[in-house]
Amino acid sequence: MKYIDAMGNEHAASTDARIVSLVPSITELLCDLGLAHHLVGRTGFCIHPTDVVQAIPKIGGTKDVNIDKIRALAPTHLVVNIDENEKPTVDALAGFIPHIVVTHPNKARDNLALARLMGGVFCAEEKAEAWCRNFEVEYAALAAAPKGPPLTMLYCIWQDPWMSISSDTYIANMLAEIGWKVPDLGSAARYPRFEWSSALLDRIDGVLLSSEPYRFTELHADALEKQIGKPVQLVDGEMMSWYGSRSTKGLRYLRQLAQMAR
Repeated sequence: MKYIDAMGNEHAASTDARIVSLVPSITELLCDLGLAHHLVGRTGFCIHPTDVVQAIPKIGGTKDVNIDKIRALAPTHLVVNIDENEKPTVDALAGFIPHIVVTHPNKARDNLALARLMGGVFCAEEKAEAWCRNFEVEYAALAAAPKGPPLTMLYCIWQDPWMSISSDTYIANMLAEIGWKVPDLGSAARYPRFEWSSALLDRIDGVLLSSEPYRFTELHADALEKQIGKPVQLVDGEMMSWYGSRSTKGLRYLRQLAQMAR
C-alpha cells in the first residue's frame, strides 16, 4: 500500500526504517505510536516524551541541523514539516536520505491524516487507528462544549519585533474551533510582524501571548495589559501549536479557554 505525504509523494510501508525527525511534535507522535526504536536522530527541540527522547541523538535544531552528524546516522527516512523546516536544508539531506516524508497539518482534523501517514509508513497502523479514535472523542467533546461569544484575538509569538499569525495557520484554525479569529494584519506572511496602534486595538477583543517560541510569561502579560488597556492572557504554546500527540490535549485546552471566556 502507498501512503501520500503533504507534497503528494508516495511512500511504501517500511518495517526497518531508520528515522530522523526534524519536527518536535511528530517526534512525540512517533514515540507514542511505539516507533521510538526506529528514531536515530532528533532535534534539540524534540523534548517529549522526556524519558524516551533522551536516548535519541540530537542533530541540531529544526533549521540549523548538523548534516555530517545526520549522514553518519545512515537514516532511511527524514520527517519534515513545511512550516518548521527550511527547503535548502531538506534538499541537502535529500542528497543522501532516500525517503523524505513531508507533513503540513493546518487544521485540527488534519491530525487524523498525519497519524495515519506515520502509522502507515512505519507499520504502526493499529496504534495509529487507536490514536485517531481517542482524537475523535476529544474533538466531539470540544464540538459539544458550550462556547462563549465570538472574539477577535491577537495571538503573539514574538516581540522585538512583535510577530503574530495569519488566519491560514494551524494555531488560527485551532482558535477557530471555539469561535475565535485573528485580525488581518495586512500582510501576506503566515507569521507577520506588526506595530501596536490604536487602529489595531480597536479591532481586537484581547491578546494571547504564547509561551513559545518566545518565552512570554505572566509578567509580560501583566505589563502589556497595563500598556494597551485590553485583556491579555498567557497561553500554552504547545497546546496551541503542537500537532500530533499533543493535539488531543490541545483540544481539551481549547475547551478550558472557551469556558473561561463565557
